[in-house]
Amino acid sequence: MSQRTTPPFRADHVGSLLRPAALKEARAKRDKGEIDDAALKAVEDREIEKIIKKQEEVGLQLATDGELRRTWYHFDFFKGLVGVDLISAPPIKFHGVETKSEAIKINGRVDFAGHPHIEHFKFLKAHCNVTPKMTIPAPSTFHFRQGRAMISKQAYPDLDEFFADAAATWRKAIRAFYDAGCRYLQLDDTAWAMLCDPHEREESKKRGDDPDALPAVYVRMTNAALEGKPADMAVTAHSCRGNYRSTWIAQGGYEFIAEQLLGHTHLDGYFLEYDTDRAGGFEPLRYFPKGDKQLVLGLVTSKSGRLERKEDIKRRIDEATKYVALDQLCLSPQCGFSSTEEGNVLAEEEQWAKLRMIVELAEEVWGK
Repeated sequence: MSQRTTPPFRADHVGSLLRPAALKEARAKRDKGEIDDAALKAVEDREIEKIIKKQEEVGLQLATDGELRRTWYHFDFFKGLVGVDLISAPPIKFHGVETKSEAIKINGRVDFAGHPHIEHFKFLKAHCNVTPKMTIPAPSTFHFRQGRAMISKQAYPDLDEFFADAAATWRKAIRAFYDAGCRYLQLDDTAWAMLCDPHEREESKKRGDDPDALPAVYVRMTNAALEGKPADMAVTAHSCRGNYRSTWIAQGGYEFIAEQLLGHTHLDGYFLEYDTDRAGGFEPLRYFPKGDKQLVLGLVTSKSGRLERKEDIKRRIDEATKYVALDQLCLSPQCGFSSTEEGNVLAEEEQWAKLRMIVELAEEVWGK
């Protein structure tokens, strides 16, 4: 075994990082009108440079901007698309906590016509000595949480047209990031994992969709988005069951979606959460194809500061090798540390300790 020189890496991470105190203070001041957007951006730039260096210092072969410029992992991208509006809506209910009262409404034909995230990536790349990794939400997530109910029937009387436009939109976005120099892009997704929960499938029906048909729909949409992807660009997907202030939404193993997700999408790698029993066992990984694709095991939780025992993680990696060859496995946290600006309930030093441990484990399992 050996370390990898192309992404995903043996020691990887999902993307978002806890917002530093200086950034939180600056954003609060901007919201009160005490500083302007330019002053906030200066703080963002400075804090992103710091976390890039910190990722390099702990030994990672990649760095993200921690999503420090974002409020949500997904809405900030969605609202920059043509045809999409950010609206007030009932909060998303997690276990024991609710999000802010925001959502999106798709009021027109969807398209990609440039996006602020392209400039965000360029800043990241300009300050990296390792591989810059960009994260954006997945097209499946663009549909699932909103569903038919939040997609204009005037713009899309036929949902097949919406899925085709969404795929074309993401195809343009992928090309735009590539042209900006991105060679490692991750599509962040909750739709696949939410479909593993019978309760979430019932909620999907209430939004006007057929959850039994969605895995095949999402395969087609994802593969259409990846059409024409340059061979030297790695595009991966991360899927989890919700991550907000250390809480979650869904539960259930991957059996319902594994064959479609792992066996039929043309992605280069998959980040799957496996930090609790809510994700089920490794048996669905039998659908993972042999070859060059990589499966990143999210065995280290980002929801608490408790540091896992290395031997426990190694044991679970060994269990996963019953279904996937060790050379096709990597290691990461199960999700980001701050999928929204509020962040999970742990300290920054605990976050970095977890990432450092993942690097150490990768060296112990796969070699230096």
